[in-house]
Amino acid sequence: MYSYFNRDLSWLSFNERVLQEAGRESLPLLERVNFLSIYSSNLDEFYRVRMPVLAALHKISKRKGTEIDAEIENEEYLQAREQIQQQQELYGKILTQDILPQLKNEGVDVIYNCDLPDFIKQPVTDYFLSQVMAFLQPLTITETTTFFPENNKLYFLISLGQDDELVVLNIPSDDLPRFYKVEYNGRQYIIFLDDVIRYNLDKVFTQQVNGCYSFKVTRDAEYDLKDEYNEDMADALEKQLKKRDYGLATRFLHEPGLPLRTLHQISRLLGIREGSLMQGGRYHNLKDLASLPAEGAELKIKRWPALRMNEMSNAPSLLNTIGNKDFLLNTPYQSYDMVLRFFNEAAIRAEVEEIYVSLYRVASDSKIVNALISAAKNGKKVNVLVELKARFDEANNIKWAKKLKAAGAKIIYSVTALKVHAKIALVKLRAGERMQYRGLLATGNFNENTARFYTDHILFTGNHDLLREMELVFIFLAKKQKPTDTDVMPFEHLLVAQFNLQERFLELIDAEIENKRQGKEAFITIKMNNLEEEVLISKLYEASNAGVKVQLIVRSICRLIPGINGQSENITITRIVDRYLEHGRIFIFCNNGITSVYMGSADWMNRNIYHRIEVCFPIKNEEMKNQVIDMINFQLKDNMQAVHLGTQLNNIPVKQNGEEAVSSQQMIYNLLHQ
Repeated sequence: MYSYFNRDLSWLSFNERVLQEAGRESLPLLERVNFLSIYSSNLDEFYRVRMPVLAALHKISKRKGTEIDAEIENEEYLQAREQIQQQQELYGKILTQDILPQLKNEGVDVIYNCDLPDFIKQPVTDYFLSQVMAFLQPLTITETTTFFPENNKLYFLISLGQDDELVVLNIPSDDLPRFYKVEYNGRQYIIFLDDVIRYNLDKVFTQQVNGCYSFKVTRDAEYDLKDEYNEDMADALEKQLKKRDYGLATRFLHEPGLPLRTLHQISRLLGIREGSLMQGGRYHNLKDLASLPAEGAELKIKRWPALRMNEMSNAPSLLNTIGNKDFLLNTPYQSYDMVLRFFNEAAIRAEVEEIYVSLYRVASDSKIVNALISAAKNGKKVNVLVELKARFDEANNIKWAKKLKAAGAKIIYSVTALKVHAKIALVKLRAGERMQYRGLLATGNFNENTARFYTDHILFTGNHDLLREMELVFIFLAKKQKPTDTDVMPFEHLLVAQFNLQERFLELIDAEIENKRQGKEAFITIKMNNLEEEVLISKLYEASNAGVKVQLIVRSICRLIPGINGQSENITITRIVDRYLEHGRIFIFCNNGITSVYMGSADWMNRNIYHRIEVCFPIKNEEMKNQVIDMINFQLKDNMQAVHLGTQLNNIPVKQNGEEAVSSQQMIYNLLHQ
């Protein structure tokens, strides 16, 4: 019987790794602050998406007669809460005892949990009176008040006068910057918006302020859609999104010192469950630290300029060039401009007749979607699969879908029970009596903003075999239905979830097992974001037991337990956290010395394997294949930014043992710079 890590505890282990980077003294201070911001943002999402699941299982596990293992589920819920508490304590220590004192030494005073210096009180008051006060909306809370704190919005709970009247006051961080900066005598003083308001409460209330305590409520992010296709799905989803910020509270986070009697009173009046109450720090939403307005070149990391791919950039026509030769673009090391140019050329070139693309997460000001709008207005047949159910990007996708539809594009929505996560685009050009195909297959979204800091790979190709199969994917998606057992799609080159993806990966692993048993060379190297699905993990365990060397690079969730005798002694797991977010999915198989390399959109998660349309694609060009293998080998040798995942979900630093220091992202940049 194989064993597996809990998915949520493994994710918390990843967020701990992010926090470790915030504690790394060799990083410039604002880079460390940025990792604190990332940690906070991640944790907020965990409370919105995963903590409701753990809490529900915890609640169910207390009932007798349930089918789930009550002891295990209860333990995992309690472990999660304990890990979060320990991480939050470390977070506070890194920020207050390490980073803030060092910033002060650099001439940056972040006013944190202390009184304002006298010499900045007047500019703070002036700012409050002229800019902040207009956004304040105090509300007295009584038995009849219908106030409902919005998700992750910032508030003060204020006790007023002789009767301790309770008032909720908003902190308008959505309307104003979270920080206000005053420069005085050559130093920078940075004040939280929260403290700008605290200091000026006497300008808001005439009664005596007995206490002022910050709080926020985090709410369950799930919504409910019917399980059939509906032409008005966008309208239905918009209605659900309006309800999401008013979902069940999963956390009521409050400032220390809030009197217990007042805490119970406000939780009762707001309908907050006792189990959701959690003491935090004085300041919440510390994801806003990413916008800390401190200045100083020495406080930031030196940026690497994105590299030009000269053969593509200098080509008179990109579409013609990729018709003759495949190219692999590696972001953010190489400029994303070539992706933008691909869509721009498709929109304007007269011989382009049809464009097909799947969109999952796009930029809020997407140049790609604007090119598609122009293409539709220019008379092209533009077919766009817009995945409305991309969590937290639903509203942005609805906005763009409406604009595309208004421009004349044909919009396709996936069925509610199936997300389309594939990152594919197809252009069809008229060449006399024939149609020529050009396409993009990517590991990441068509999003020029995230491409600046997500490591991904985009294949530019005119390969008819690949692109004809891509066209079959779009033909299926246009049916707006879930695959059935009778749906047989002749995919020989592409791996497509719901059709052949899991089966093909199992076959590739089996081939390595058989080669090893025959005494041939055998290995498996896989890089992905998340590894959860038990069928594929069990097959990797089987490969390990057969003696196949399995090297995994898994950034986040990982349920596979490495290094267990009789299960996974031949499996190692590397986790890399560095300046760029590791996002590409790469699958390498020895294949008896004729190495097979695949890339694509699919992690090995239950959702990706069973509930999404995913596309993975082979890399056939030997030069590109060797380049990908070189990049992966750098990551496996990383002894600066990499850790190994241990048997207890611990992040174990890679020891250099006198070896040359290897930072894989630096090495990859140098490789592509040649």
